[in-house]
Amino acid sequence: MRQVAVVLASAVGLAACSGTAASSHPIARNQSAPRTTAAARTTTAVRTGVLAITASAITTTQSAAPPLAGKVVGIDPGHNGRNDTAPAFIDHQIWNGREYENCNTTGTETDSGYPEARYNWNVATYLSADLRAEGAKIVLTRHSNDGIGPCVNTRAEIIDHAHANVAIDIHADGGPPDGRGFAILEPVADGINNKIIGASKRFGLELRARYLAVTHMPESTYDGVDGIDFRDNLAGLNLTTVPEVLIEGGNMRNTTDAALLVTTAFQQRAAKAMAEAITEFLTGRA
Repeated sequence: MRQVAVVLASAVGLAACSGTAASSHPIARNQSAPRTTAAARTTTAVRTGVLAITASAITTTQSAAPPLAGKVVGIDPGHNGRNDTAPAFIDHQIWNGREYENCNTTGTETDSGYPEARYNWNVATYLSADLRAEGAKIVLTRHSNDGIGPCVNTRAEIIDHAHANVAIDIHADGGPPDGRGFAILEPVADGINNKIIGASKRFGLELRARYLAVTHMPESTYDGVDGIDFRDNLAGLNLTTVPEVLIEGGNMRNTTDAALLVTTAFQQRAAKAMAEAITEFLTGRA
């Protein structure tokens, strides 16, 4: 900006000099004003050019808007850290759009006792930070790993009422010990969610590609086909009115997967993959 100021000052000086020269030759009374001189035209051109340069310089010094500015992302970290202390609450029945199911569950854990709820929360925390750095507004369905619930239908309502542009449900699976890999669960049309089925499929494909590339976790060997499974028995997917998928980030009952899932490094990579997929989807490139 200093160079712009110098150029602008030079232009002002040139205009002032031009004005001084004109004042030393006053126009005689009743004498017509002379036509614009070449010097005057040059001064005007310089002044116009400097203003254009200044405007361009100001524009280029302004920071570009972050890619997710104005976007709302819903993040649902599955389960909660103290669900096991309130069986009566989490076992009560709610309507999931097709049938009744438990309000919530405790989730799974590794053979060493590392709980899924903690994994879900950690990844959600890293993902929230990544997306906020991209300019997004984040809506979480829970705000710590020290609580109970909320119920799965309430989580869907939180995201829907926030008018999220996209949502992701974060989980890890408790599959067969000899099974490896991640799976992306996608909604099946049931009336409420009809309008977002196509968009959810596009988001799911982008998420699968990014998760493979960033985490190197393989696609599930036991759930779905090529890492994609369509589910009609989950409240979050049945009741959603925004594009949404659920990701099982790996199998906690498999020793190879579990050794990765419990580490900070993997959890951060998982969040990075999710953030990249969300950004690609919301910027129209997916």
